[in-house]
Order: sequence, then structure tokens, then C-alpha cells
Amino acid sequence: MYFSELAIINMLFYTLFGDELSPGSANVFHISALYGWMSMALMLAYIVGIWIRPISFFNRSYQHGSITANVFVAVLAMAVVFVAFLVIFDRRGFFSMGVHHLFGFSIHFSLLIPYFFLLLITLILWRYTVRWMVWWLRRMGRNQQHVVMVGFSDNLLELWLEMQNPVLGYHIIGYFNNCEVSAFKGKMKYLGSVEQVHKFLENNVVQQLYCALPSSMAKEIVPIIDTCERSCCHFFSVPNVRNYLKRTMQMEILGSVPVLTIREDQLSGSLTNRVIKRTFDIVVSLTFILTCFWWIYIIVAILTKIFQPGPVFFRQKRNGLGGREFVCLKFRSMKVNKASDDRQASPDDERKTKFGAFLRKTSIDELPQFINVLKGDMSIVGPRPHMVKQTAAYAELIDKYMVRHWIRPGITGWAQVTGSRGETRQLWQMEERIKKDIWYIENWSLMLDLQIILMTIWNAFRGDKNAY
Repeated sequence: MYFSELAIINMLFYTLFGDELSPGSANVFHISALYGWMSMALMLAYIVGIWIRPISFFNRSYQHGSITANVFVAVLAMAVVFVAFLVIFDRRGFFSMGVHHLFGFSIHFSLLIPYFFLLLITLILWRYTVRWMVWWLRRMGRNQQHVVMVGFSDNLLELWLEMQNPVLGYHIIGYFNNCEVSAFKGKMKYLGSVEQVHKFLENNVVQQLYCALPSSMAKEIVPIIDTCERSCCHFFSVPNVRNYLKRTMQMEILGSVPVLTIREDQLSGSLTNRVIKRTFDIVVSLTFILTCFWWIYIIVAILTKIFQPGPVFFRQKRNGLGGREFVCLKFRSMKVNKASDDRQASPDDERKTKFGAFLRKTSIDELPQFINVLKGDMSIVGPRPHMVKQTAAYAELIDKYMVRHWIRPGITGWAQVTGSRGETRQLWQMEERIKKDIWYIENWSLMLDLQIILMTIWNAFRGDKNAY
């Protein structure tokens, strides 16, 4: 798979840049050396790309729709690494991409964009083709994992139903239990009692064993594990926790004790991720404040004094990390009123001024929150902070509402760029927003933050109907 993709990457590159890389004055040695350098650069870029987004769709639990996202991130990483390589050896400037002093050729930047776009499309089509071929082989009975099951539980029954999908490539030989199970009768072969597992594994080729025996039967389970390891069979435990938790869980090891967590938090559980996100917040917010915010503030302050007398900033207590209160800053977009801490803005809100409506429509009113980001109260991307009164009310009405406070709130967020912005008149609207906030917490990455920022900028330019 890796070699085939490297071949695609190189063939597409030389098809597009063949004339550029073969100048008439270059001799055979120069051309050979040039091709070697370019191949090394592409290979390095590809290694970085698949390190960031590995090729893992041969895994039976791989989600089909992840192919496009993985290829996009990998190709983006490749582009960054390859362009960096060219810049290092560039004498004449970034946009000419010349390495004339080494081989007498130049690669023009204008051709790199179509190259990586074509590479993106080609690799997506290629990986979907390979995925389809793998599925076809499994339907034909090839690339199978021979499986036996031990014990019985509702979870094991669900697992068996999942494994019936032929594209996953499981061949279930049968099950062991101290008595026959009516749910499996006529559907899966009964192989005998739990004690008979050992002899069966020694005399048959079994690649995976799924055990649903309760932990109280440890004396029976441990010998089965030992037999599996002697027989080159992978042992999998099917815990019964899904009797009360029907969701994805992550396992961690504390000392030598396995612990299951019901929610994978990419930030709270990783110091590296927290450092990356906080560093990004500080660099971007400080850069914005020093370069753009000061003159935006001057313009807004002058117009505010003209059109809506009163303070330039609107300060409001909101809930942040851990539910702690902080003072959130905004450019004031409404007349000074006593209902600001109790009432959400609505499309026809009489409290808004014409200038204030413009600030809200363009999201300029949110820009002072970069100061909150620099102070550490907020992040650039995260769940939007709510009024204290809102938090108290929704915490009682929505079970998982407080999960959104596991991380710092953001100036923008996944919920806001995917349609969940503005007034929440009905409870289901807030529930939908909370689901998106929790999804962001569980799936955070720096690339996701960059995507949300770009989507926010795009929405600000085109106008958002929920920005009022």
C-alpha cells in the first residue's frame, strides 16, 4: 500500500513537472541527481503525512468515511513539508521556488497548488478502490479472522451481530458456555463447555477469542488466556459495563489497574495537547491585539460614542473552565439596560442600536475576547461561554450540560460554525448545541481548531442569519 502510494505521488509529480525538471542544458548525471533529490523530498513529506494520519483502514473497526479526512490532512502535511524543503534550497525567492544553484532548474509555486489538489483526489480515489477490493475479498471468504466466543452476555450478543457483516471479515466458528444459549440456537454452533476451550484451541486454528465470562470466574479465565498465548490466539475481554453504558469507552492503565473512561477528553487528559492549544492561543491573540485590535478599538470607540452613548465595552459574568465565573468582554452593541444578564438577544431586539446590529452581524463585537484569551479565561476555539443564569438553569435541565466546562470556552466553536448559533428558544436547540460542544471536546485537534477558525472567518464575510 505504501509503495503504491509513493509510486502515485512520484508519477503525478513528474507528469506535471517533467519539462521543468529536464532543462536542455542538464546532463544525464544532473537529471538523475535531481530526480533523486525530488524523490527523497516527496518520500520525506509522505512519511510525515502518514505519521500524522496513518493508513489504518485495513483495521476492521475503521470508519469508511474517515478516508477522505485522513487523506486531506496527510496531503496538507505533505504540502507543508515539501514546500519547506524547496524554500530551504531556494536562492531566488519563495514564489519562484528555484534551486538553480544546485541543478539548474526551478519549480514554480503556481504549479504546486494543482499538483497537491490532483494528488488529494487521486489518493482518495485510490484508497476507496483498495478499500472496496478488501471488502470484495472478505465477501469471497478471503482475509478472514477465525473467531470463537466464550460465555454469554448481552454485549457478546451485540458483538456477534456486528460481526455478521461480511465486509468485516470475521468467520465465527462457534461458542463455548457451560450450557447452550437459546439466543444462539440455530445461528451459531455450540462447541462445548468452558473447560473444553483449551483442547479446541490446541487442535484448531483460531486467531481471536472473545470472552464474556464474569470476573468472578477468574480461575477459569486466566488459564484460557495462557492457552490463547500458547496457541497464537488473541484474547479479548468483553466486559459487562455496556449493560448500563451504551457508548464508546477508552481504557487507561493506572499503575497496573485497567480503568475504563466513558469520555475521551483530548485536552484534559494530555498535557502536550494543552500546551499546544494554549501556546497557539497566546501567539494568535497577542499577534492580533498588537497588529489589528488597537485600530479596530479606536474606530469602534469613536462610533460608539457618536451613535450609542455609554461605555465601549460590555462586561458580563459568564462561566468558564470548571464552571468558574469570569468577566467576558464584548464591544457594546445594545443600549445600557437592566435585562442584559437575564435576556438573550433576539432578531428584533429593541435594545440593539443600528451600529450595534452591524457589530453583531459581522461578529466584530466578539473581538475584545482576544483579551480574555490572552488572560487565560478563554480560548480562541471552544464552547461558547453562557451567562451565569443560563448555566444554572440548563445544568438542571440537560444532564451533560456541565461537560462543556471541562475546557476553556471559546470566541468561536464547532457549534457556532455548524448552525447552532443565536437564540435558543426551545430546549432541544440547546441540547443540540451541547452535543456539538461535547463532540468538539472529544475530537479536539489543532487542525480542527484551524478549520473552525477558517469557517468562522468565512461566515463573517458572507453573513450568518443567526448572527443578531
